[in-house]
Amino acid sequence: MKNNAALYIHIPFCDHKCIYCDFYSIITSDNITNYLSALKREIDFYSGKYSASHSFNTIYFGGGTPSLMQPEYISEIVSHIKTKFIVSDDAEVTLETNPGTVDYKKLTDFLSSGINRISIGIQSFNEDELKFLTRIHSGQTAIDTIIAAKHAGFENISIDLIFNLPNQTKEKWIENLKTAFTLPINHISTYSLILERGTILNKMVLDGKVILQDDDYDADLYESTINYILDKGMIQYEVSNFCYPGFESIHNNAYWHYNDYLSFGTSAHSFMNGKRWHNCSSLKMYIDLIDEKNNALISKEILTKIEMENEYWFLAFRSRGLIVEEYISKFGNSRLNQNSDLISNLIDEGFMLNQNGVIRLTPKGFALCDEILSRFK
Repeated sequence: MKNNAALYIHIPFCDHKCIYCDFYSIITSDNITNYLSALKREIDFYSGKYSASHSFNTIYFGGGTPSLMQPEYISEIVSHIKTKFIVSDDAEVTLETNPGTVDYKKLTDFLSSGINRISIGIQSFNEDELKFLTRIHSGQTAIDTIIAAKHAGFENISIDLIFNLPNQTKEKWIENLKTAFTLPINHISTYSLILERGTILNKMVLDGKVILQDDDYDADLYESTINYILDKGMIQYEVSNFCYPGFESIHNNAYWHYNDYLSFGTSAHSFMNGKRWHNCSSLKMYIDLIDEKNNALISKEILTKIEMENEYWFLAFRSRGLIVEEYISKFGNSRLNQNSDLISNLIDEGFMLNQNGVIRLTPKGFALCDEILSRFK
């Protein structure tokens, strides 16, 4: 029996680098054709290793800005993957999309090319916040893109929003959420503004041009986010992710549930059969390495059982919770016994639940997730 796994494809091309972004992206249209050729060769290389042992129920195009590409470009990659790997008929195929890069016609063409889930990088509907984040779209363009995706035939629409921007009041943030819930979305990811090294925003903070709000205010906004979204009928299935029942991201769950995933392209990271590796980031180096050896791997490691247990433990509590029987079958019950008193206390305090053999965080617990996880042995 083949193991279910996820496929990820990194499209690094962008028309603009946002101040907070630390993902590998490039502002150029050079080498788009050469990159497609290299991707196909990398896909061929790994299909020889994993097509017999794994089947795939999710394909995810991230970036960069994958929606900058023409639908034919994306279609060619999807088709090539399906000739090399076993992909389930009902596989979730997601395209990260930025407002301002698509219209109704392009969206219908993406749907025809095999994309069945759209993840739209809104970040904010507020004009001042969009300007601060250096996004290329307006609030109205964001709204129009979501509506166009629905009219084009997409039944699975996700959006991203960022909170705790400098000077962002709780009222402004809630207005973003209110706008989102007037639109035909099924899934919403909400992220606190994180300061990443090497970004433009990081330099702005170091230079004193931007002052970030403190952790207590961030926690207050996050708790308000959870309460608001749950009141709208969505469920929280990971620290930052919410959806209506039945619309959990299969791809994201593959990461959080510690399943195997295989990734292609610049800066792509893979995890298969207890082995982890990642590709180089440079587009030129990626193409050169593919030309030389059909892969662009620059680092790899084989995880120990203790490392795998640690990762499994923390990912489980960040998402669906720890399925006790499954956990014990993989790693034994030593760690559960070590933390039994702490778990009991957290349950008594309303931060955790133990229902039907699953130990998980409550919404109150999610609001203090990092602090709670740091207390485990």
